[in-house]
Amino acid sequence: MLQYDLVVVGSGPAGRRGAIQAAKLGKKVLVIEQGKRVGGVSVHTGTIPSKTLRETALNLSGWRERGFYGRSYRVKEEISADDLRRRLLITLNHEVEVLEHQFARNRVQHIRGKASFINASTLQVIKDDGEITQVTAASVLLAVGTKPFRPDYIPFDGKTVLDSDELLDIQELPRSMVVIGAGVIGIEYATIFSALDTAVTVIDPKATMLDFIDKEIVEDFTYQLRDRNMKLLLGQKADKVETLEGGKVELTLDSGRRLTTDMVLFAAGRMGATDALNLPAIGLEADSRGRLKVNPETFQTSVANVYAAGDVVGFPSLASTSMEQGRIAARVAIGAVAKEPPKYFPYGIYAVPEISTCGLTEEEMKERGIPYECGIARFRETSRGHIMGLDTGLLKLIFSLKTRRLLGVHIVGEGATELVHIGQAVLNLKGTVEYFVENTFNYPTLAEAYKIAGLDAWNRMGDIKSEL
Repeated sequence: MLQYDLVVVGSGPAGRRGAIQAAKLGKKVLVIEQGKRVGGVSVHTGTIPSKTLRETALNLSGWRERGFYGRSYRVKEEISADDLRRRLLITLNHEVEVLEHQFARNRVQHIRGKASFINASTLQVIKDDGEITQVTAASVLLAVGTKPFRPDYIPFDGKTVLDSDELLDIQELPRSMVVIGAGVIGIEYATIFSALDTAVTVIDPKATMLDFIDKEIVEDFTYQLRDRNMKLLLGQKADKVETLEGGKVELTLDSGRRLTTDMVLFAAGRMGATDALNLPAIGLEADSRGRLKVNPETFQTSVANVYAAGDVVGFPSLASTSMEQGRIAARVAIGAVAKEPPKYFPYGIYAVPEISTCGLTEEEMKERGIPYECGIARFRETSRGHIMGLDTGLLKLIFSLKTRRLLGVHIVGEGATELVHIGQAVLNLKGTVEYFVENTFNYPTLAEAYKIAGLDAWNRMGDIKSEL
């Protein structure tokens, strides 16, 4: 029987980062991956594919140049599903090669197969050819990720009614699409297909969307979507979905409204991929969505030597935070010191346009009773914005009136997920409004919006009162 210091189940962001961290500290590590290639959901059906699809769609559609050349402008007149898939395959191959090289360089062993617990220290691995292997480990890190939630009342067929994993394999672009679910995944794909000139309708039972994002940012984002004729049917539920003769799909909403469309994307949530792990064998239980409860500081489950990290532990379910969770979990699991990460991390939504946020929202400032001031900059106020032909884009900074510290940065618009890191650094280093007022930013850049927003807030906050 093979023995290891750490066995990692899953090779996504949390799994690979945890495995490499333990290996760098001299431990014997094994990664078990049930997919055809390493990388997990993030590389094959999640983060990397959706972001590659977004970039390809924006490039081929000429979306970024339409501010100058009009809404009918396109780089490629007829865009096909094959055009989107071609770039995707190149990117995925590169990601897998990099990951395999990292495993080899750090002497991380990995096998392909389905893992399940025999006891807390022993796992059974069933390989594709039916061969069964057992491995033992001092500690186990579960980084199995998630899979799409597929309720019984939705007639999935992989062609006209799909989940977010199946969407990557479509054979042709639909002329119309209904997206069920106004969460991050649903909104990202809805806006990407809208940029490809597909007529998109979004349905969600909740009357609001993206509630964890600053309300003013969501309002600006919503305005941009409606301005390009996207339909947002919030507060309405799809009671019935059925395929019609001829390939169309009909949806009946609880409001009585009926919609007919070429394609339906069901993106109302994901479930932890824990059902095949045989968790009862070790006395561990997942919640109704297959997620595992862990200590938020150590990522240890209720079983002493079993840890979990990444999407399987729930919010925020980001590749970036999953990597850090996996690293911390691995360090704790092998007895190394693990420092607590900085309090504030960036959240990125790769929609069209992008949204990124870090720190407290204006709503949270009010709830906590913190006196504050906001500074606003619009991308069209910057010279770089004019050069890029940007009519939209908003950066919002929130400062404490008492300490003058930056407590929140919220951005919607081109490059938001890159720009947010300036605010993140200032926020975690406890910087104040004076940083933005006194520092020089490259010109012309979109980053100059930070100075504009800082000055906007400073104008109302006033100068620092000198003590006599």
